[in-house]
Amino acid sequence: MAERLDLAGKHIVLGLSGGVACYKAAELTRALVKAGATVQVVMTEAAEAFITAVTMQALSNRPVYTSQWDARPGNNMAHINLTREADAVLIAPASADFIAKLVQGRADDLLSLLCLARPAERVPLLVAPAMNREMWAHPAAQRNVAQLRADGALVLGPAAGDQACGEIGDGRMLEAEELRDELIASFQPKLLAGKKLLITAGPTFEAIDPVRGITNHSSGKMGFAIARAAQEAGAEVTLIAGPVHLPTPPHVHRIDVQSAQQMLDAVLPQAPLHDVFVATAAVADWRPAVMNEHKIKKDGKKLAPSFELTENPDILAAVARLPDKPWCVGFAAESQDLLTHAREKLLRKNVPLIVGNLGPATFGRDDNTLVLVDATGHRELPAGDKLTLARELVAEIARRTAGA
Repeated sequence: MAERLDLAGKHIVLGLSGGVACYKAAELTRALVKAGATVQVVMTEAAEAFITAVTMQALSNRPVYTSQWDARPGNNMAHINLTREADAVLIAPASADFIAKLVQGRADDLLSLLCLARPAERVPLLVAPAMNREMWAHPAAQRNVAQLRADGALVLGPAAGDQACGEIGDGRMLEAEELRDELIASFQPKLLAGKKLLITAGPTFEAIDPVRGITNHSSGKMGFAIARAAQEAGAEVTLIAGPVHLPTPPHVHRIDVQSAQQMLDAVLPQAPLHDVFVATAAVADWRPAVMNEHKIKKDGKKLAPSFELTENPDILAAVARLPDKPWCVGFAAESQDLLTHAREKLLRKNVPLIVGNLGPATFGRDDNTLVLVDATGHRELPAGDKLTLARELVAEIARRTAGA
């Protein structure tokens, strides 16, 4: 799959303050450049003790700035010039000392000076803390971070885990890919700000015996992409996932289930608490009427075992019947006659929108083709990767539910 260029056309000022996590800034620079951004690196004197400007210049393909007295700009005002063409300033790592500088408005080096002098109304400041767990937990550090947020900065992390000092706890800087995705999310329009979305994703697994079951090829990728896109758009997202091996999108609350009944039991209490329900999961239509207590063994007679099936609950229809139902979106994964089956599903389940796709052509893949079916007709979305399609679907949901 081709590299995603979510940051194409974006110019990022990447600031490094002192800390062992500077090594992650090298990988972060590569990730941002691969995502299409241009990256201007600015380093404090302390950062240069951990990683060289030569390394960061090689990775960013741009000269690195380290001094407020740098004479390269014609007007000798690097602290002004560096942010005037920037789309965002990202400080990673941000040490406890540097965060204190930002809060106090101190400007005794180039990086703190350009943060203070940036046009704050159009150049957001994103800060990725990195420090020892005791430093992070200290009341002074917590006060500073709270004030930083109050001043409009977006604080990314930190994460918990092993630290360079040998201790374990909060204070680790997020990984490069996490910071890249947080930066990408910050640029997405907040079309669903204030909304709460409930999303189901993946297959269900209906046990035949303790080791076998009925399931399908759904990977959950489309549903997880919708959860990420909705969170990027400012929504509070709850994701109810069948058995899949996918990382949870950032800031999404995830509930794991196995069977259709478990999914229904998880969905019904949550649905009235949400504004929109997106039923992406490929729920098994049938399950064994009785699960065998022990593994069904071959008997040597080459006779296949038989068992009775019973119909699974219809989760989307159940939500659509609730008196305080959310705005519902269903998915129709078909193998043929997509439009016909999608329209039948729209009417049968009494929902305002069905999203159709050909299941065998998309299960497990990173791309998809979707068609939106409603009471007035249908519209195809251009084929694309699942995250791009998810963002288009989120924009469509936002448009249709505006003012609701």
